[in-house]
Amino acid sequence: MKRLAFVIGGAAALALGACSGNNQDAVSNAELNQPAAEDLNGLANDAAANAEDQALGNQQQVNAENAAAPDNGPNPSEAQEKNVDAM
Repeated sequence: MKRLAFVIGGAAALALGACSGNNQDAVSNAELNQPAAEDLNGLANDAAANAEDQALGNQQQVNAENAAAPDNGPNPSEAQEKNVDAM
């Protein structure tokens, strides 16, 4: 029984030893699929510029809408303001 356990353990160790992580082809393929740092920096800068342009465009649209909006009515009188302050 002990021999069988040693044989199975030895076979498992040999099988695991054959699966080493020194597969250079896999490492090279993984490196080829990664973009260069310069490309990533360029993409990040483009995304930041697009976000800034969009934010500025949205702000200009909001300003235009606020300028075109009708006035909400006359300002409250001094007596009305004092009445609200007293609450």
